[in-house]
Amino acid sequence: MNLFKTIHILIAFTGLTLFTVACTGKSSSTGNNGDKISAINQFISRWHANAAASDHEAYIGAMAEQGIYIGTEATEYWKKDAFSDWSKPYFDKKQGWDLKKVNRNIYLSESGETAWFDELLDTGMGLCRGSGVLVNTNGKWEIAHYVLSVTLPNDLIPAVRQLKHSTDSTLIASMKH
Repeated sequence: MNLFKTIHILIAFTGLTLFTVACTGKSSSTGNNGDKISAINQFISRWHANAAASDHEAYIGAMAEQGIYIGTEATEYWKKDAFSDWSKPYFDKKQGWDLKKVNRNIYLSESGETAWFDELLDTGMGLCRGSGVLVNTNGKWEIAHYVLSVTLPNDLIPAVRQLKHSTDSTLIASMKH
């Protein structure tokens, strides 16, 4: 291959690479994402701290208007307003819940305006898993969806299944459409 042809191939390859990077919107710098992830991590930790401090206004205020909270029981599915109504009496009696982060993974969308996370938590119920979706609305992170579940070792599932069989059967029958 002659030098002229090699240079044209290199120029074409470089141009294609630059075009691809420009079209994906990805930056070669991860500093901004690192800052966002750090801010999100602090936001989630503060949200849990607000629950432990029974600060109802700050806790519910961190949720998006259309936010959803799913608790550990099958019937615990709340939209923000219903969750606020349900949780307020506990917070008023200073009986908020204390969920302490053991570890957390945070992921960002390409736009950087949506994030999702999963976490292991040390709680009064033992080890739990939380997962959620956050949206950035007008420069402010909000919880759009959160799920809290109790972790269960696989070898204990048969015993737990037997313990909750009656309750599950009743709920399944009542929830089927």
